[in-house]
Amino acid sequence: MAGTWQTIAGPDGRRLRVVDDGDPRGVPVLVHHGTPGAGLLHAPWADDAAARGIRLLSYHRPGYGESTRDAGRTVASAAADAAAIADALGFERFATWGASGGGPHALACAALLGSRVVACATIASVAPRVDGFDFLAGMGEGNVREFEAAIAGEAELRPLLERLGAGMLGDEAEELTEGDLESVFSPADAAVLARPLGVFLQESFRAGLAGGVDGWVDDDLAFVGPWGFDPGAIAVPVQVWQGRQDRMVPYEHGVWLARRLPRVDVRLSPDDGHLTLPERRVGEVHAFLRERF
Repeated sequence: MAGTWQTIAGPDGRRLRVVDDGDPRGVPVLVHHGTPGAGLLHAPWADDAAARGIRLLSYHRPGYGESTRDAGRTVASAAADAAAIADALGFERFATWGASGGGPHALACAALLGSRVVACATIASVAPRVDGFDFLAGMGEGNVREFEAAIAGEAELRPLLERLGAGMLGDEAEELTEGDLESVFSPADAAVLARPLGVFLQESFRAGLAGGVDGWVDDDLAFVGPWGFDPGAIAVPVQVWQGRQDRMVPYEHGVWLARRLPRVDVRLSPDDGHLTLPERRVGEVHAFLRERF
């Protein structure tokens, strides 16, 4: 795996597995991976970061890969993990972005770490499940089943994710459009699976799920429960990317975030899906974040 890896001590003595790439002398930007996944960094992202003077970091969220599980964690819990990473690696201020299930965790850092976070960006991020917002509307059937199980609780969610995870570990990237996952891939996203980002995502799934589905279970439970902070109270600049061709995290999730974040740079794309955004737009995210230092 590319980048320099190390294990640091997180809150409560938990292990956090961290990767460091890009420009080692650059400004730090912490990436929060999708769900399910692992803290791997796609080579084009790291190359772009190096060219812009960004030190690009990521980590396995608790319960994924080699990071210790933090059972019962909320979305807000990511802020303490991010602070522990920053302290261990010796930087006070940083920017952050997250894609898909990483988006809420990036927002948690922006909401809860005060002046330590200079800016944030989300790519196809989940929005909170709150009154007045139809969280499931527009999702593909596979994601509806997954989140309905999460709302029902771990006893229903875990066996579903164990079955899905077993299939994902065995499939090649292009085969993810078959069976349970077929409904969540728009044509724009299905095409990505045959390209380098699709190969990277399969590698990330395998790394994240090698030890089981604990991280995936805990992510889903956190998404559908109280997040532990109000996105509307985030004081730092936030760039929000969402694509209308997204069947995993529908367009309206981005619209909800865009309407509530006080200092938001809105990028709602009619042509992008869930996977085309991290394939095409990370350079623009890095430019936005780099300008805020």
